[in-house]
Amino acid sequence: MTIDPANLAKAETLTEALPYLQRYAGKTFVVKYGGHAMGDASLARDFADDVVLLKAVGINPVVVHGGGPQIGAMLKKLGVESEFIDGLRVTDAETAKIAEMVLSGAINKELVGWINAAGGKALGISGKDGGFVTATKVQRTQKDPDSHIERNIDLGFVGEPTNVDRSIIDTISAAGMIPVIAPIGVGADGHTYNINADTMAGAVASALGASRLFLLTDVAGVLNKSGELLTDLDPAAIAELQKDGTISGGMIPKIQTCVDAVESGVDAAVILDGRTSHAMLIEMFTVKGAGTLIHK
Repeated sequence: MTIDPANLAKAETLTEALPYLQRYAGKTFVVKYGGHAMGDASLARDFADDVVLLKAVGINPVVVHGGGPQIGAMLKKLGVESEFIDGLRVTDAETAKIAEMVLSGAINKELVGWINAAGGKALGISGKDGGFVTATKVQRTQKDPDSHIERNIDLGFVGEPTNVDRSIIDTISAAGMIPVIAPIGVGADGHTYNINADTMAGAVASALGASRLFLLTDVAGVLNKSGELLTDLDPAAIAELQKDGTISGGMIPKIQTCVDAVESGVDAAVILDGRTSHAMLIEMFTVKGAGTLIHK
């Protein structure tokens, strides 16, 4: 009997994945889903398939999603002007309401729908549900270019997580469902705060003691000065790359989120390209991987 080479390749892929499946059975993966992949229906279907597959093989995926471009589009549609300081949107009361509507409503439920359509059981929540995430107002300073005097910057209702009640996620995962989290938190003062999705994912991963934190972005990972992917980094190497300018700009806060996570008990964090189909599975279940792995 002649064996179809395509079927043989599939069998070999499963064999290669077996030790990884055994290693991560029962573990938790926190995945930040965002960037341009969110606006591509084909990539969204692939992402949903991947998440459902992880759950099916005994891994507990927890999804945290972003939505900056969608918030921006809605604000523009409603004629609300946006101001950014150091990459963070200044969020007044009106903007906060719109952000919550887009994040907890449209985006969250769309992603829940994709995962359910792929055969999973997704449950959408935000940090406000069950007191899941307590947030405090982000404090930022900015140096005046002329006087070099630092002044406080008021970003409005932009927050950062200060406490994560993992029992909410444990309950959802134990019930066989996949949590899909909108990056919204509530302050002790009762105010609603918009939280950066990377920061939210890092805080959730740390609280859960996750085996992996994935940040799906619009780049392949951390690149060296020749444009080549750096596949394996630790905090000491990262410090050197920041010092010589290899890591700069928007990659700095993502890297810092990963470093904070691994130093808080997450086994490893990965930055990888969410525009590549099945990038998460390639990273986890093949020898070569697909992104930049950050570990202690």
